[in-house]
Amino acid sequence: MSFPPVSIRPLIAPFFVLLWSTGFVVARYAMPYSEPATFTALRFFGVLVVMVPLALLARISWPTPRQRFHIAVSGVLFQAVYLYCLWKAIRLGMGAGLVALIVGLQPVLTAVAASLLGERTTLRQWLGLGVGFAGVSLVVWDRMHLDGVPLVGLGLCAVSLVAITTGTLYQKRFCPKFDLRAGSVLQFSASLLVVLPIALLSETRQISWNLPMSGALVWSILVLSIGATSLLFVLLRQGGATQVSSLMYLTPATTAILAWLLFDEPLTPLMVTGMIITALGVASVAGRPPVAAAASPAP
Repeated sequence: MSFPPVSIRPLIAPFFVLLWSTGFVVARYAMPYSEPATFTALRFFGVLVVMVPLALLARISWPTPRQRFHIAVSGVLFQAVYLYCLWKAIRLGMGAGLVALIVGLQPVLTAVAASLLGERTTLRQWLGLGVGFAGVSLVVWDRMHLDGVPLVGLGLCAVSLVAITTGTLYQKRFCPKFDLRAGSVLQFSASLLVVLPIALLSETRQISWNLPMSGALVWSILVLSIGATSLLFVLLRQGGATQVSSLMYLTPATTAILAWLLFDEPLTPLMVTGMIITALGVASVAGRPPVAAAASPAP
């Protein structure tokens, strides 16, 4: 008896959301024991330790110099700027709920920018983006407060939001397809060159090595930077920037479920309602593929 082949493509999006959502869990584990730039520099170096030998042993075909430049630029936006600013904001006292809400604006910002660049966004998708953001707001509502929020933290969240939005659109426009092994080496090498001077010049670089810190670092390297990021790039190849960015709406809800399971944090009826509304909004955005004029690479 033979079974029909099972396609893994429908599983990529939910698996990506699950992995990506563990980033806030990792931050909770690691942040008390390491400064942001120091941790991200170790994370990027760890990715290179894994990926450089794999790329060399596989004798992959490296991109052209022009493509390498575009891949490096998108990597700096995706990795160095986005992650450092986000972790620094949390380090300065920004609540996870407020951070999630600010970064949760990314799908809307991406849709606006993508429309200006020629990617068609339907009315159904615009409505879905609005419904999705409303759902995210409900998920983080109980944990969102402005008391004592540092202005620098708000500014860092805004920079992080712009960085990941710009990185998404830049990669979709200039380098949508490349060997993931080569891309990892190029993007994380460029990102390391950005965050390492920050760590050397502005941080003590002191690390409290213990099980939570070590586990968070290994997870960040293998699961987040290599696994989740590779899945994100696969999704960008297959869909429009607006569709892919809408998946970020599901991150706060998934993180809330993980926090409930791992840290026994409360999961309120309001949060559950927000999760359902968010899922409906994302389903509306992803239901019909847009005409992605921005998807063709630059000559």
